[in-house]
Amino acid sequence: MGESSDKSMRGGGMEDVIFAGTASRPARAFAEVLLTAETDPDGPFGAELEVVRRIDRGEGSTYRINGRDVRAKDVSLLFADAATGAHSPALVSQGRISAVIAAKPAERRAMLEEAAGIAGLHVRRRDAEQKLRATEVNVARLEDLLSGLEGQINTLRRQARAAERYKAVSEKIRLSEARLVFARWRDAAAAAEAARTQATAAEEAVKAAALLANHAQAAQHKAAAALSEARDELFDRRQDAAAHGQRMASLTAQLEAAEQRVADIDRQLTRIEQDRASADKLTEDAAAAMAKLDQDLTAAEAALAEDTARRPTLAAAADDADRAARAAEIALAQRVAEQ
Repeated sequence: MGESSDKSMRGGGMEDVIFAGTASRPARAFAEVLLTAETDPDGPFGAELEVVRRIDRGEGSTYRINGRDVRAKDVSLLFADAATGAHSPALVSQGRISAVIAAKPAERRAMLEEAAGIAGLHVRRRDAEQKLRATEVNVARLEDLLSGLEGQINTLRRQARAAERYKAVSEKIRLSEARLVFARWRDAAAAAEAARTQATAAEEAVKAAALLANHAQAAQHKAAAALSEARDELFDRRQDAAAHGQRMASLTAQLEAAEQRVADIDRQLTRIEQDRASADKLTEDAAAAMAKLDQDLTAAEAALAEDTARRPTLAAAADDADRAARAAEIALAQRVAEQ
């Protein structure tokens, strides 16, 4: 019936009403009491009222009215409206009579009000007054909050105006940045197109230069081959000229030797003429030797004349070979310079 005092229940705690068990029966985890009463069929609870209170070990009490969970206060108001309850004067407990006799006027008034069935109204009035006082406190607090929020509202208004200006400036900045990006993109596209055009022209120039280089390289190979041939021919001509020079030197030496022999023979003839009388045989030998020397001299003179006749031809061939080699070197240098 809404009793919340464990002393009224004659225990050290509300959990003492839960069965603690015996040697043959286990302890229970809860205790539950059910109160059924008949009420006005037209009332809010129908023809039958069922109040249930359940105490769970370690969790406290729960209340239900007609199967609906309610508060302990709701149960107390229900019994107060019915002029009954845990402290109703209709229930006489131990020491209750002496308490009524020694009661103070305020306590007697409470008992009379409860007996008259208006205790619930006073409870509701007291609750309403408490709520009204709490509401007044909340209103005062709300006024304080409103006075404090007015300054915040002014600050927020200034911040809102600043935010609007910031938003407008940000929009302008974003538009300007977009225009700048577009301009940069356009310039970059134009530069890329110009670079592609220049790259195409450069590729064409590179191809033309490569073609010219190939032609120049082919011409260089031809000139190098011609120069090699000219150098080989010049070397052969120089070898021939050196051989003819050596042969002329040999013939000259033979001629000098023959002249020396002729001088010796002349001296011998002079000596023989002086000694003709005593050396006829030597004269004949000398005549034979003289004849042979004349033949050798004639052959040597003929060979010398032939070599002398061929010497200008060999000299001219050597000069032609030198000129051809110089011309080939000059042509090669010009082609290398053109590359």
